[in-house]
Amino acid sequence: MRRFLAAGIMLGGMVLAVPAQEVLVLGLQESGTALWEIEAIRNLGLDAKHGVTLEIRPLADSRAGQIALQAGAVDVILSDFTWASAQRHQGSDFAMVPHSLAVGGLIVPAESGIETIEDLGGKTIGIAGGPVDKSWVVLQAYYAARTDSALGDDAEARFGAPPLINELLASGNVDAGLNFWHWNARAKAAGMRELISVREMFQGLGLSEPPPLLGWTFSEAVAADKHEALTGFLDASFEAKSILLSDDAVWDGLAGIMGAGDDPALFAQLRDSYRDGIITGYDPDDTTLAELAFGLLAEFGGSDVVGERTMLAPGTFWGGYRK
Repeated sequence: MRRFLAAGIMLGGMVLAVPAQEVLVLGLQESGTALWEIEAIRNLGLDAKHGVTLEIRPLADSRAGQIALQAGAVDVILSDFTWASAQRHQGSDFAMVPHSLAVGGLIVPAESGIETIEDLGGKTIGIAGGPVDKSWVVLQAYYAARTDSALGDDAEARFGAPPLINELLASGNVDAGLNFWHWNARAKAAGMRELISVREMFQGLGLSEPPPLLGWTFSEAVAADKHEALTGFLDASFEAKSILLSDDAVWDGLAGIMGAGDDPALFAQLRDSYRDGIITGYDPDDTTLAELAFGLLAEFGGSDVVGERTMLAPGTFWGGYRK
């Protein structure tokens, strides 16, 4: 369907103005799974339905997105709640609406003798993302709760990019791998097994459900200047989530960007893992889980993970929308 910035329709000698759809600029990583939802929105025509034109600006990584948002080069990025909170504590007006509950987990070879978290002592763990990766912080917290010991002292940590961690795991150069959910899906499709998910770690640490770590992040200035476009996008986002959760057919149109190739087992694993993290609603007043998770990350990760403040900044979750 063609989109017009401005148009007129002749009806009975009168020209009726058709309002232009406002453009919302999204900064997204080219290989990120958030693009799956954007592709579904476009395939289903949900952007037009909700009166917004989406312009995608490709990003190299999450840091590039944060810089672009701070510079005003994009309107919305996908970022985590600790960054948004730290920015608010420093005087910025960034806020977010949760996007996904998808989290990674600890993967081991199918024949591994590692059966419990306590078995990690003396082992080598490959970790995607680096020392401040939130999954690594949560794993350390969970290990400490179970053993009263420090995992960083008991095991060797090897950090690397997600594909490298899977390669090290497959080649036997690490005993276990802590990776992002979509890379874990690939490992499981290849025959590896998940020892424990980050979701289960959170539950073991007292959180009844996984907290909303990632969200659509924007400035309150953009929320005011492009209010209809932003809320239209969020409506389209939640509608797409609902369809992706229940309709297998819509996934056929995403196969090309999922990177599953002709592997039906991998396709199904990626789809099902994505569905596990889908958010179906949003109440900006219900921040209990996020506050608990923030406190845990502050305790075990320190300022490198959450910034200088140990409390979630008020307004981190945008109060101008609910679903």
